[in-house]
Amino acid sequence: MFILSKIFAFFLNPFLWILLLFIWGLATKKPVRKKRMFIASLILFLFFSNPYVIARLIISYQQPKTELQAGEVYSAGIVLGGFVAYDKQNNQAYFNMTSDRFIQTTRLYKKGHIKKIVVSAGSASITKTNFREADFVKTNLIELGIPEKDIITERNSRNTEENAAFSKRLLDSLQLTGPYLLITSAFHVPRASAVFKKAGMEIKSYPCAYLMIPSDAQFSWEKLLPSPYSFNQWSVYLKEIFGIAYMKLRGKI
Repeated sequence: MFILSKIFAFFLNPFLWILLLFIWGLATKKPVRKKRMFIASLILFLFFSNPYVIARLIISYQQPKTELQAGEVYSAGIVLGGFVAYDKQNNQAYFNMTSDRFIQTTRLYKKGHIKKIVVSAGSASITKTNFREADFVKTNLIELGIPEKDIITERNSRNTEENAAFSKRLLDSLQLTGPYLLITSAFHVPRASAVFKKAGMEIKSYPCAYLMIPSDAQFSWEKLLPSPYSFNQWSVYLKEIFGIAYMKLRGKI
């Protein structure tokens, strides 16, 4: 199921749909069908490349910014992986564009809002690898002065469902009681919080690594111009929406 989900996610790409329609138009010998395919691909291109449309959808879906109160303390903060990229060829790991998860986790610990840090991150690669994101994150947390005794690694999970199941098992074994602070990207919060609660964990979500900020959803004429970046945002949006629909279908949330 893990591999199938990766394959299915590959096809949730509007640019791929447009490309296939355009190729169909080039390949077909019927003039009417050729015209329809070209028109359809143009309409889809104008829609999915529009930054205003996807901005409104993302802003309405991702969880708004959360501020913790003074003295608000949790036994553990659970940070979900996915903010580290691994280059197999050079055996090097790099923080990616969602590394605000790492920044906010460190900040929350330093400010005293979380007593322990649980790094729930294995490897999302469909091919065999010895790299575990949790190990890399732990090393970097220690380099920033966080005591090793306060860092707990869950290094086997490959997706959100496993994040929840393995984290619960680990925290139960350590007899750390909730509620816990769940730290993940704002756009991932709705699905992740639902999965963790379904797994029987008492959590409060702490969103970070925002795809959009509220002002991005405000209309301006320049937002009617096509943007190549919009395709990537649509791909992220569709994967998350279908992901939550799939979890609901399986009764996992």
